[in-house]
Amino acid sequence: MDELLAGLRAAGEPTRLRLLAILTKSELTVTELTQILRQSQPRVSRHLKLLCEAGLLDRFREGSWVFYRRSQNGAGMKLAGLLTSLIPAGDQTIARDLERLDAVRSARSERAAEFFRDNVDEWNRIRSLHVAEASVEQALVEFATKGRDVGSYVDLGTGTGRMIELIGPQAGSSLGIDLSPEMLAFARAKLDQQAIEHCSLRQGDLYDLPLADGVADLVTLHQVLHYLDDPAAAVVEAARILKPGGRLLIADFAPHELDFLREEQAHRRLGFAEDEVKNWLMSAGLEMTGMRRLQPAEGDEDAILTVVIYAADKAKEHRPARSQRSEELEGTSA
Repeated sequence: MDELLAGLRAAGEPTRLRLLAILTKSELTVTELTQILRQSQPRVSRHLKLLCEAGLLDRFREGSWVFYRRSQNGAGMKLAGLLTSLIPAGDQTIARDLERLDAVRSARSERAAEFFRDNVDEWNRIRSLHVAEASVEQALVEFATKGRDVGSYVDLGTGTGRMIELIGPQAGSSLGIDLSPEMLAFARAKLDQQAIEHCSLRQGDLYDLPLADGVADLVTLHQVLHYLDDPAAAVVEAARILKPGGRLLIADFAPHELDFLREEQAHRRLGFAEDEVKNWLMSAGLEMTGMRRLQPAEGDEDAILTVVIYAADKAKEHRPARSQRSEELEGTSA
């Protein structure tokens, strides 16, 4: 009862109700919100603080920026959704706010487009080296959703947000995590254009995710592990946030010898052997339940990389895997 009353009191003010309506549509900074509301930063910040304290908004830091969005879980999410659904469709104040939100999004999209133009040649060059991306994406979607309900979805190393764009609409909630603010800005603009409203983006370290244990039904690592110094540790961390019965999907390259990818594209590893990935999954307490090799089509002389997709599930009654060090200590005491 107290939580409900606190939420109602926090939302019971015109500016704060406007903030809820705006932040249902997009993740925004204080500066962007001042542009939309035409109010001072101290005033907007005070309203945001009250809404966050009442659990109606989420606040998260990304580098030197702070973003706000309507709460994505718990009673706060339900109450915020109910209150915004009761705002009359023809309300002129909200309509003007949403027009200014579109302008903010357009400016964000232009900055993202500039970033893409600066990098598109290299991205296209990498894509041309392996099987068509559409084939990889189709296989991932099948592994992710066929015969499964996806409540909570987390995409690690989300990059441009493409996996959120593909799988997010079929999930109850989606979260993309990436270490790069530039990539997150690009993904945020792209997802705004797709109007995928039940997704969020966060800056985070794949070795130390800002998430509790057992919160995700599905986790994806799409073309991420070859950039990492310790991919096995990232797999363990991905397994940690899976719910019992949850699924991890990995898509990455089979072993290859294209050294220029290491030198020019910061690839730490030139693909992975199947046994290596299987061992990571087993050590993380996961059972591999599917695998698909996607080789370049015959006659495509440019495409020489094979993409492998691994699906692994967490046992419904999961006992955390013992570390190798623990096993060694047990062996010496026997």
